[in-house]
Amino acid sequence: MSKELLIVFVKNIKLGKVKTRLASTIGNQGAFEIYKELFKITEKVTTNLPIEKRIYFSDTIIDHKWPNTFKAVQQGIDLGERMKNAFLDGFRDGYDKIVLIGSDLPEISEEIILESFKKLDHHESVFGPADDGGYYLIGQFKMNKAPFENKPWSTSNLLKITLEELTTNNCSFTLLQSLNDIDTFEDLIASDFYKNNPHIQKMTEQIVNQ
Repeated sequence: MSKELLIVFVKNIKLGKVKTRLASTIGNQGAFEIYKELFKITEKVTTNLPIEKRIYFSDTIIDHKWPNTFKAVQQGIDLGERMKNAFLDGFRDGYDKIVLIGSDLPEISEEIILESFKKLDHHESVFGPADDGGYYLIGQFKMNKAPFENKPWSTSNLLKITLEELTTNNCSFTLLQSLNDIDTFEDLIASDFYKNNPHIQKMTEQIVNQ
């Protein structure tokens, strides 16, 4: 049996510190409320997964979230370094399949996460493509620092550049289904999360029409 680890990167829910691109359209309070809902979805989907978990907060550990689960604060100067350090810690501690997700995915599911671990039986890396050109999930069965170094974070060609580098270096990878992570107002209103949530719709419309 392989030893599997799910890493969840979450931002501390602070006004003016979350979903800043979304906040440029619907304001800090609106972005704050949206991220609170996305945080809840992430916690609900991951809490009961039969996989060991580590929760990495952006600033401060919140003890009552994910009870009885390893928690730490992310370490590094940018997203790539923070993810790399979390993977390095996991592999050093004996895990041989590691998957990392963020916390802005309204469509994330237990099935998608479990599928990502299965794909690591046959590939060195797995990615969950995001509709904006980045990725919402990355998994590895052995440490490869390349995806975390010298990458154009938060750009529309992040995944393309990452996969081209892996191909050049003969590193095998596979992809999951694409999902829409919520970074901008356009992401939000295009999502089923928005379309199926009257509370979010009403709140957003009130803010936009002010």
